[in-house]
Amino acid sequence: MQYTKPPLTFEQQADLLIRRGMTGDRDLIVSRLAAVNYYRLSGYWHPFKDSNEDFVPGTSFDEVWTRYVFDRRLRLLLIDAIERTEVAVRCRLAYEHAHRHGSFAYADDPATLPKLDAQQHADLLTHVGDETSRSKEAFVAHFRSKYGDCHPYLPVWEATEVMTMGTLLTFFKGSPHRIKKAVASCFNMPDEVISSWLLTLNAIRNICAHHGRLWNRTLGVKPWIPRAAQYPDWHSPVQVGNDKVFGVLTVCRYCLRRVAPQSGWPQRFTALIDEFPSIPLADMGFPTNWKDSRLWK
Repeated sequence: MQYTKPPLTFEQQADLLIRRGMTGDRDLIVSRLAAVNYYRLSGYWHPFKDSNEDFVPGTSFDEVWTRYVFDRRLRLLLIDAIERTEVAVRCRLAYEHAHRHGSFAYADDPATLPKLDAQQHADLLTHVGDETSRSKEAFVAHFRSKYGDCHPYLPVWEATEVMTMGTLLTFFKGSPHRIKKAVASCFNMPDEVISSWLLTLNAIRNICAHHGRLWNRTLGVKPWIPRAAQYPDWHSPVQVGNDKVFGVLTVCRYCLRRVAPQSGWPQRFTALIDEFPSIPLADMGFPTNWKDSRLWK
């Protein structure tokens, strides 16, 4: 089918929303649509639509905008938590690999990354080389000017700082079990759980970086929830699910308790929830008794 819809002016977009039953000040709606794309906002008004694509009675643009603003603030909080967790993993992974195998073994000796086959190891080095070339960090320039004639790759503690999160995940998954276990011990979790969490946090990080809707999203990359027998706090008195953002927020809360216990992140998150009382927490995967969770106390 050929797409034939013409582009609409901001005024026409506002009129279309109003014709479909959305209430609000037209001039304000026009100004908001001029700042935020119609289709970016559509994810926030979609829950208010009926089967005829009209809005249910009482749908206000102000409430749609409130959800958009809440989501933007939520993404900023998550980026902060993910950054602290990611930086801690980079630090410990480089430390363990360097002390067990040496400064350049990740590049010179594929056996130090036994979970990667030859092609995967070659691809890893290609990515590291590309990321090093793009880096503007002073430590990279210093190393290349002083040691680049003998070393085509950075020492591991510098390389992990220029890797993208995706490359870092490949490095982590390719590392020997004892190294992954040592990194995971920082979080008192099995390395399989930490590997799953890092995959999820990377996906969430990408959503946040592209300003995507997050608050009521059903997750495509779900974090593993630790087993009840070893980690009962994840299951009682509150069951933590893994398909909505509540699971990710709980993972972040748990990780920050271990790598940044001084952080005021939990208080900032609670303040955000209190500031937006109209946000339906159930759509985010929050159980009604979520504050009873020992993970959040």
